[in-house]
Amino acid sequence: MSFTSQPYAKIREKLLAGELSVSTIVAQHLAQIQAYNHSLNAFLEVYEEEAILKAVQVDEKIKAGTAGKLAGLVVGIKDLLCYEGHHSYAGSKILDTFKSTFSATAVQRLLDEDAIIIGRQNCDEFGMGSTNENSAYGPVLNFANQAYVAGGSSGGSAVAVQAGMCQVSLGTDTGGSIRMPAAFCGVVGLKPTYGLVSRWGLIAYASSFDTIGPITNYVSDARLVLDVIKGDDGQDSTLSSITPAIQNDKKRIAYIKEVVEHPSLQPEIKEAFQRKIASLQALGYVVEGVDFPYIDQLLPTYYVLTTAESSSNLSRFDGVKFGHRTEKAGDLLQLYKRTRQEGFGEEVQRRIMLGTFVLSADYYDAYYTKAQKVRRLIQDKTLAILGAYDFIISPTTSSTAYKVGEKTADPIQMYLGDLFTVQANVAGIPGLSIPMGVDSEGLPMGFQLMTSPYQEQKLLNLGELINSDEK
Repeated sequence: MSFTSQPYAKIREKLLAGELSVSTIVAQHLAQIQAYNHSLNAFLEVYEEEAILKAVQVDEKIKAGTAGKLAGLVVGIKDLLCYEGHHSYAGSKILDTFKSTFSATAVQRLLDEDAIIIGRQNCDEFGMGSTNENSAYGPVLNFANQAYVAGGSSGGSAVAVQAGMCQVSLGTDTGGSIRMPAAFCGVVGLKPTYGLVSRWGLIAYASSFDTIGPITNYVSDARLVLDVIKGDDGQDSTLSSITPAIQNDKKRIAYIKEVVEHPSLQPEIKEAFQRKIASLQALGYVVEGVDFPYIDQLLPTYYVLTTAESSSNLSRFDGVKFGHRTEKAGDLLQLYKRTRQEGFGEEVQRRIMLGTFVLSADYYDAYYTKAQKVRRLIQDKTLAILGAYDFIISPTTSSTAYKVGEKTADPIQMYLGDLFTVQANVAGIPGLSIPMGVDSEGLPMGFQLMTSPYQEQKLLNLGELINSDEK
């Protein structure tokens, strides 16, 4: 068994015993990047020299007994996360000259524990997409079959783990952007509770939805990374200081009938999901279907609110303060217009316009205010279900990965791909996607678990238990 197919805990044992060096680990990951990245397009930038130098330093710290708890863990970071002295483009041309002057809290905490950042990973522009085809730097392709997409928006992050180009990726999830690509690529993706991990240093898309979390091969690695990156940093006012104990296990799990019976659900995924239910029942869980009356309101609520927030957040990119500036500037208004027309891609422009529309004086109450009220109904109903059950389970996605170009002509069909994942973001609860085998085409399928806020350890415990046969 190679080190790339082992949990970090086993790798660390070998590092501490002197049977393996961090330099060797980094060299092998760089070799994987050299072999596959030109075709998969997962990394936009590789920090080869830095990683090699840092590996030598960490090896010395291991010998001295001073190494951090993530010593030798090779990590890639999504292009939405800031890393001091390095480019952060957000997958967009409008930031193609931007170099960050500080590191995101989550990135810095990994570095402080001697993880090695090996590169910056491709993503949908500003996190807006479900296939990683909206990146200004080209699509990311699925390692299982390059005729298919990787999922989005953290597609580069998922493929990098899938292809062994890094052990862990740090992604972001606004409506499923960690879990969907994790499902499409057959890896583990964790979206933490909103307010558990600081968003400081995350280039914002929708501030009341955005979360930072890990993509890994093993649930145990996701747990380890979460333990390092979570918690207050004095920078993000939305962070919670709540540290509840793990709730008592009722041995009760719910699935939403409207999800499992949805006409878009691929038959092979439904069959695999039913097998998962049977395995949970064999573990002693009661698994029951429940009604969720707001299933048809999930996506409209999500897209009204996230486009509104993106309209506000992306107004800062004007060609004056940082990033791209048009060379055809006339007066100030023309500078703004031309910079944004040149810098933003089609999907980003679409969402900004939608968001500006729903925030306009004539439509604010009809759309934005109403969506906020429905969001509360969705959250209350979700938490009510979780008051009676330990978990809500579902397939992560309604289908396996799409063919490249299959959904790009119809944005509505693309948005429907988020149907099963947006509930966790709208309600602010944690969600975990783990592998659920492959379909007849060899494409990975994903199994999603959701639970009450701040119950990540409980979520990971069950995820680790039922994921043990996936690797």
